[in-house]
Amino acid sequence: MFEHNKSFGIWLFQVLVLLGLLALFLWLGLRPKSPTYAIVDFSVPSSNSSNSNATSLVDQGTQSQSGAVLFNLEIHNPNQDSGIYHDDISLTFYYGQDTVAVGQKTVPAFYQGKDETRQIVDSIDGNGQVWKTLLASIRNATAEMNVGLVTSIRYRTLGHKSKHHRMNLQGLIKIGSDGKILGMKKKVKLTQASKKWKLRATRS
Repeated sequence: MFEHNKSFGIWLFQVLVLLGLLALFLWLGLRPKSPTYAIVDFSVPSSNSSNSNATSLVDQGTQSQSGAVLFNLEIHNPNQDSGIYHDDISLTFYYGQDTVAVGQKTVPAFYQGKDETRQIVDSIDGNGQVWKTLLASIRNATAEMNVGLVTSIRYRTLGHKSKHHRMNLQGLIKIGSDGKILGMKKKVKLTQASKKWKLRATRS
């Protein structure tokens, strides 16, 4: 009798272990991955021309108080089993180390399907406080802009919505004298914002 109970206990323990492992693998398999955000195109039109004309156009731009910045934000949902509800996305561009934003854009909330990529092409109106300095730096091919993205998302998996997950991201855009992204990689991936960046963004 004792041996029988002992065998049954061992068998029950093995079953519980297997069920636990199965639950763990299912959880890992269904656990959603975070969406990726990247600036895949960027342009300051007043300096977007051939080298021979770029200087004169930028010089003309420095006489104005503001201008426009064009951008293309790419959002990819890598999940095969989960859709994503995006709340309003706040996108803010900063020039260099300045805490004054060049411009800000709010992308309305939307739902993104499984394994779906969405591109948002839009523009911002430049802030006159930093616009002249920005265009002068573009003329010298020394301009850099920081971009911050803030939103909240919820995953939809097997018909169920998750809790809200806060997204606070940042990226650095190096700008060439043509007003476009500098370098061979014409794509700026946004990554988790540092504590310093979050503090800076709250003061802007």
